[in-house]
Amino acid sequence: MKTIKIAGVPEHFNLPWQLCIENGEFESEGIDLQWTDIPEGTGKMCQMLRDGETDIAVILSEGIVKDIVGGNPSSIVQVYVESPLIWGIHVAANSKFKTLPDLENTKAAISRLGSGSHLMAFVNAQNNNWNTETIPFEIVNTIDGAVEALTSGKADYFMWERFMTKPLVDKGVFRRIADCPTPWPCFVIAVTNEVLEKHPQTISRILEIINATTSEFKEIPSIDRTLASKFDQKIEDINEWLSLTKWSQKPLQEKVLNKIQNQLFDLKIIDKKGTFAEIVKVV
Repeated sequence: MKTIKIAGVPEHFNLPWQLCIENGEFESEGIDLQWTDIPEGTGKMCQMLRDGETDIAVILSEGIVKDIVGGNPSSIVQVYVESPLIWGIHVAANSKFKTLPDLENTKAAISRLGSGSHLMAFVNAQNNNWNTETIPFEIVNTIDGAVEALTSGKADYFMWERFMTKPLVDKGVFRRIADCPTPWPCFVIAVTNEVLEKHPQTISRILEIINATTSEFKEIPSIDRTLASKFDQKIEDINEWLSLTKWSQKPLQEKVLNKIQNQLFDLKIIDKKGTFAEIVKVV
């Protein structure tokens, strides 16, 4: 058995991986794929790839592009979710802020520096013609940390995947005042260069297995009920999410990478751009 470590957020997007692992699909190919849930998200996974704590990460496109340009010895091997991530912009239920313009010059809660919640705060500011160079941040690590920060007034708003945050909106903990979709495919699969060089066929087989599942995921009987139960969601919310979500089985295209890098560069999140060959490897 070849042991490969993989990390991803504990969200509905990654249920296909769990199903493949539970069904023994990797095991039957001689692969012991060890999954770790990372509630802290992309910033934490970038660090894990750098430190060799994981071999593969299912990770936000903008976060891993930024980190590879910054020296992370990993490569993007494939797009995992083609559709945008819909970031809900949330405030505490009793917050004085009612509309998106009210949030100009207020403090954003972020999971950590380099995370999607951090980078998308810049994208949202740019979309609204706010000053992107003076956004104050409060690092909260997880969604539970965000609840504490917004409720206590340590931070004013929090951007997180809209559907995963909806139970908190339904319970009256958060209020969602706007959405901010990513201007690119949201999740990619990144692998450390060391593992890519040593075990290219294993990585290729892992991709074949997950791609077979994601290509027919929506057709799995009662998948909406399974997702609703597992992720504490209303069935109508899950069905809306399924209708908006498109998985991918294809490599990242150069024009998409250019779009991500150009926007990160414009926002001064990166100070140089990497080449397509440096960032993307097709196995």
